Amino acid sequence: MKTRYVVQRKPLIVGLAGLTMLAALAAPHAAWSPLAPAAAQDSHGSSHSSGTHGSQNKGGQGQGKGKSSSGDASGSSSHGNSGSKSVESKVLHGSGDASAAADESSDRRGPKYGGGKASTGKPAGAGTKKGDLLGDLNVILRDANGIPILDQYGHVQPLDASGNLIPLTPEGDIVAGSEDLVVPVEFSRLSVSRSPSKVTDKAYDEAIAALNAATAITTDSSGRLVTTVDGVAKTIDSPLENLALYEALMNNGYLPGFVPKDGVSLGSLSFLVDKSATNSDMLQAASFLAAASDKAGSINEDMVVYTDSILGVTGATPLVGADGKDYVDFSNVTYDRSATYTGTVTYLKSNGDGTYSTVTAPIIDAVFGGTTYTGTQLDAFTQAADDARAVIEYVHDNPLPAQ
Repeated sequence: MKTRYVVQRKPLIVGLAGLTMLAALAAPHAAWSPLAPAAAQDSHGSSHSSGTHGSQNKGGQGQGKGKSSSGDASGSSSHGNSGSKSVESKVLHGSGDASAAADESSDRRGPKYGGGKASTGKPAGAGTKKGDLLGDLNVILRDANGIPILDQYGHVQPLDASGNLIPLTPEGDIVAGSEDLVVPVEFSRLSVSRSPSKVTDKAYDEAIAALNAATAITTDSSGRLVTTVDGVAKTIDSPLENLALYEALMNNGYLPGFVPKDGVSLGSLSFLVDKSATNSDMLQAASFLAAASDKAGSINEDMVVYTDSILGVTGATPLVGADGKDYVDFSNVTYDRSATYTGTVTYLKSNGDGTYSTVTAPIIDAVFGGTTYTGTQLDAFTQAADDARAVIEYVHDNPLPAQ
């Protein structure tokens, strides 16, 4: 007997528009970017850059911790030890060929897809570079904020699939015989983050134009923004647009350029324009990241920090790591799954004769198997993102039957 479902959340919204991906990459990046931190706009133009890191996927349907197998992992500076075989070089440099963006048009990317391992997303003649130093990205040791924990010699510390430290020489090389223990990140759909900055800027402009034209703005069951124009509601479901919204909200604490129409009440979404970074901003950003990722995969801490590094996301008030790099401060992030997903799920159970019976159950049971979660810092942010991804996947996999 086949069961079909409809996911909703206060009230529950049925259905999921098809995800769209941008395969074409554009030309050089403009000097000013709405995605850069507000403070950075005064001193320089776009702020996409530097070192990145990665991890192994773990968990399904949002029930896992949304972490790497280690729980901690990290990256280091993209500078120094040029041409060496040190762990920094292997983790942060790597080699990259041309575009990964074309591959991201597929809706079937999952945990086994090797995205991010040998793709830079940078075509010949493109603008701001994000690929040259972003080849193979592996799991390394992190603290609760995702900042790398260095060894006594100042080297990042790679982890194996069980979360154990991989032995290094004092020079930072992996001890002979242990090279195959490193765990590569699986970026999948998020490999599009390596596209030239102009691509993300264009996507951001399109998302902001939709928000500014709306007569009403709400969210769907996963937290994605829903705009209403002329009585027609449309979810902003483009992965690239959501990635651009993620970058802007994380770096600024609001969405630059978003000016709601007169009379449009944002209600609980007012944090999108209030220009102060809050926990609500962080959890909404987690939903944006979920919408940008592969719904059939999973989101873990390594993926979050690596994606931030690729995009140049450091938050409104960055933390400085021992490697001298800026990192997002997740110290004040809190997330409670039960408090977030308080609605019910209506699922249509097939009776086997072409008819359906309507059954209603709490979303926490239908999507998350009754498993609750509360947490803080990067772990909480990652879990919030993976939970939103799980809801997107659930709705997509359980559409309404044809009427």
